[in-house]
Amino acid sequence: MQAAKKIIINMLLVTIFSFSFGTTFLFADEISEIREMTKEKVDHVISTLKDESLSKAEKKEGILKTIDSLFDFSLMARLSLGKKHWTTLSTEGRAEFSELFVEKLKQSYLDKLDLYTDEEVVVDEAKLTKKNRVEVLTYLVSKDDKMEMTYKLYKTKKNVWMVYDVDVLGVSIVQTYRSQFSGILKKDSLEELIERLRSSGELGS
Repeated sequence: MQAAKKIIINMLLVTIFSFSFGTTFLFADEISEIREMTKEKVDHVISTLKDESLSKAEKKEGILKTIDSLFDFSLMARLSLGKKHWTTLSTEGRAEFSELFVEKLKQSYLDKLDLYTDEEVVVDEAKLTKKNRVEVLTYLVSKDDKMEMTYKLYKTKKNVWMVYDVDVLGVSIVQTYRSQFSGILKKDSLEELIERLRSSGELGS
């Protein structure tokens, strides 16, 4: 009887260990897939930039199509404004703010790509930071410099991994915009902030 109990307990322990071990490997595989997915998108942006057969307009169109499937711009808009201010907006106000902010963010991204010369992007490690949060470390490498960038991804309700923030040299894009918006909203209203965004995306005083 005692021997039978030991066998059952050992079987349970083996089952639990096997399940945990299997889950670890499954998630390790998923992290690897996230890294490869990010690398594929980033490589596609760089190859598009290097393609001399494409016009500037065609390059921008191709790049925007690529990043649209990688970045959750709507979430970035909400995080950048902050919960305190976001909850005070009407449904229509949220939609307009998101649209204007996303347009500004994309234009800023494209403007920076105009400075591209011969840099290469090296996609380094991907690591789990918390449940359903993964960071992918990358480097923008030129002949004389190496700039660190970290893509922060989360798993959506549709089980798709998307970028919700990027750290450039340790500085968060979302936090930078949130600080900028917060400074403006200390003296101006949300409507005035949105009006600034309407005016060609200008935010400066």
